[in-house]
Amino acid sequence: MVPASCCPGPTAILAVSLLLGRGVSFALGQNDTEPIVLEGKCLVVCDSNPSSDGGVTSSLGISVRSGSAKVAFSAVRSTNHEPSEMSNKTMTIYFDQVLVNIGNRFDLTSSAFVAPRRGIYSFSFHVVKVYNRQTIQVSLIQNEHAVISAFAGDQDVTREAASNGVLLLMEGGDKVYLKLERGNLMGGWKYSTFSGFLVFPL
Repeated sequence: MVPASCCPGPTAILAVSLLLGRGVSFALGQNDTEPIVLEGKCLVVCDSNPSSDGGVTSSLGISVRSGSAKVAFSAVRSTNHEPSEMSNKTMTIYFDQVLVNIGNRFDLTSSAFVAPRRGIYSFSFHVVKVYNRQTIQVSLIQNEHAVISAFAGDQDVTREAASNGVLLLMEGGDKVYLKLERGNLMGGWKYSTFSGFLVFPL
């Protein structure tokens, strides 16, 4: 194996295992003209241009995502959201338990998700209204603007839910959270959930 120290300056190292059962393999050099003879079983490619999403793109055009590119969360609320003073007030829906938080981008205190990088993200929510109470309306907010909404208003249904889902283009630092536009939310038995994940970085 070629030692990593062969690469000058700050570099990203990409190890590519080359299982050469027989014969000799060839690869193009950086100038795409002279072939490199590969007789060993491991090639270390040095590249000073790691990609912005945490992956590495080698001089041979090989792209590898690092584990840090994985982002996903899912949160639930285990108590009702129904004090009388909030029945007709717009407010953030707070969750009190995180089931998954890969990448640690969901903050339980603010109950908001902050995107770590530019990319396409998927979000979904399922919010159950308190039985025999007024209609609830829930909006998913991106940077203080409502992107999608859902409502539930049938008083004869025991556990009616407001649910919706969306794919969003987000920049690094963009924030997403749920807002209760009106009504009362049932949290008992963890009926109400909020989830999201990074589909792919851009």
